Amino acid sequence: MNIEKIQETISANRGKVISHPLYASLETLDDIRLFMEYHVYAVWDFMSLLKGLQQQLTCVNVPWVPVGNAATRYLINEIVTGEESDVDMDGNRCSHFELYERAMEQAGADTGKIKALIAAITAGTPIRTILATSSLPEAVKGFLGFTFDVIATGKPHVMAAVFTFGREDLIPDMFHALVKDLDRKFPGKLDTFIYYLERHIEVDGDHHSQLAMQMVQELCGNDSQKWEEAAEYAAQSLFWRTQLWSGIVQEKVF
Repeated sequence: MNIEKIQETISANRGKVISHPLYASLETLDDIRLFMEYHVYAVWDFMSLLKGLQQQLTCVNVPWVPVGNAATRYLINEIVTGEESDVDMDGNRCSHFELYERAMEQAGADTGKIKALIAAITAGTPIRTILATSSLPEAVKGFLGFTFDVIATGKPHVMAAVFTFGREDLIPDMFHALVKDLDRKFPGKLDTFIYYLERHIEVDGDHHSQLAMQMVQELCGNDSQKWEEAAEYAAQSLFWRTQLWSGIVQEKVF
């Protein structure tokens, strides 16, 4: 198996995300706010997946020792730099998560629940305890639970496959559907959100997704079992994205 084979394996699941009815249903500012209140968890746990990969593929301990090979270290560190310390609309450094929080605040979306989750994590509460006891929507809990199951495998090729095919490679096509007409519909109210989306389309479509593909190729190598696992988990990641989107649509209806 190789990258092309993974893409073939996940094509049906990927198509369900790209063509999900959620995008067409985002008609009002309240709809956008609801979307953001769900999607922010995907923005946050993306950073956790990214840092989990960095822990696996580089040395984050002292004293330092060389871990893995330099090519893979470069790939993940390059992506971390872009995601953890990009620039906002004014050229100031910030993570994409912090940028998203600002976008939510500008749009008038509720940031209370995500801030409470961050506060609980900061206080040392295990993520599994938070998921078991919080009032988060089931679609959010399922999505987060899968991500942290992936991280718990401790398998870099699995984590990289989910990161690549469930996140980086997916984002440009997924966000194109959201960016269209947002500024026309809600002038001045979603500037930061539109910047966030366009920034991801630009960076992930042109640069990060290619780095991530190289990382999967490097980590799976000639091991057929690793390629099979990579494809399986990539498909599951797209399933859980679809579930997250469907959760938003269901809340809109009811």
